[in-house]
Amino acid sequence: MKPTDTFTDDQLELLAEKARAGKISRRKFTQLGAALLGATALATRGAPVLAADGQIVFVSWGGDAVDAYDDAYGKPFEAETGIRVRQDGAGPTEGSIQAQYESGKPTWDIVDADAFSAEALGKKGMIEPIDYSVVDKSKMREGFGWEYAASTYFFSYIIAYDATKFGDNPPTSMADFFDTDKFPGKRSMYKWGAGMWEALLMGDGVAQADLYPLDIARAHEKLKSFKEHVISFWGNGAESQALMMDGEASMALIWSTRARLLEEDTEGDVSFIWQDGVLSPGAMAVIKGNPGGAEAAMKFIASAQDPQKQLVMFEMLTQGPANPAADDLIPEDKRRYNPVSPDNFAVQVPLDVAWYEENYGAALDEYLGIVSA
Repeated sequence: MKPTDTFTDDQLELLAEKARAGKISRRKFTQLGAALLGATALATRGAPVLAADGQIVFVSWGGDAVDAYDDAYGKPFEAETGIRVRQDGAGPTEGSIQAQYESGKPTWDIVDADAFSAEALGKKGMIEPIDYSVVDKSKMREGFGWEYAASTYFFSYIIAYDATKFGDNPPTSMADFFDTDKFPGKRSMYKWGAGMWEALLMGDGVAQADLYPLDIARAHEKLKSFKEHVISFWGNGAESQALMMDGEASMALIWSTRARLLEEDTEGDVSFIWQDGVLSPGAMAVIKGNPGGAEAAMKFIASAQDPQKQLVMFEMLTQGPANPAADDLIPEDKRRYNPVSPDNFAVQVPLDVAWYEENYGAALDEYLGIVSA
């Protein structure tokens, strides 16, 4: 990004703050924003989302998720309640959620958050407790409803492999990912640590049942000894997909949502397994003091529990549904892509949210130090 781009973004945000405070009209904000960027550039880049009465702002991680959340949840909620849902793909990192709260005037209402981040921030008073008199805990899988985060979907960290090389002898466990004698070739792993610590420990002989609390020192020793075989530590889904599509890696630890795309796009030249996958929950959380109000936000989360709506999310993004009632709605020929289907769930280990809440920051710092060395 050029310095001028950063400055322009800052000017645009200053205008947005004035609009949020009622010092200028929304129409004036649009006019001034267009003057800064040009109308075409403003439409292309997008302006900061302005919260207002009668609407809530839902913040996801961008890309295809923006349209998926709008189609599955946003538009139906507006039709049901008259409350407009604005979609923002800014990416609700733990730091950005905290910054929203600490500003004293958050512009976000609901965030697609890591459950462990929501729990940590909630205990600091930054996230609203989930109102389980509105949100139905019986529509969640057992063990996946928390004080400050409502389970809304699942994905997994799993092994994708080059079936043109290993089709007659595919990997069958996490140990095979780390066995470059039996399965030659470069590997790719996730840059941000989550799911990788479990994989490293399973690759070092730790049984699923014995993973938690994670032995980070052991996991990092394994990483140091294996790092020479890792061609890239990917930071986003598109990158993980490209490494396998281009044949740069013979195996990768990737999100299950990308594994399906890889298998379909390569017509089976890249395949995947669920064995020893790390099942990770996605969640919705509500920022305390949000402009749309906690009541509207909780109603939105409750509406998103509808199994038909979660089916839309599976069809669009291959998110595993949080509501078990959605499982049977998935067409039989697509159920193999569902991370929480009974057969797939049974061979994976669920990510321990409580462990991550307490330990993620320090463990990630050490992990990144090894990755970048």
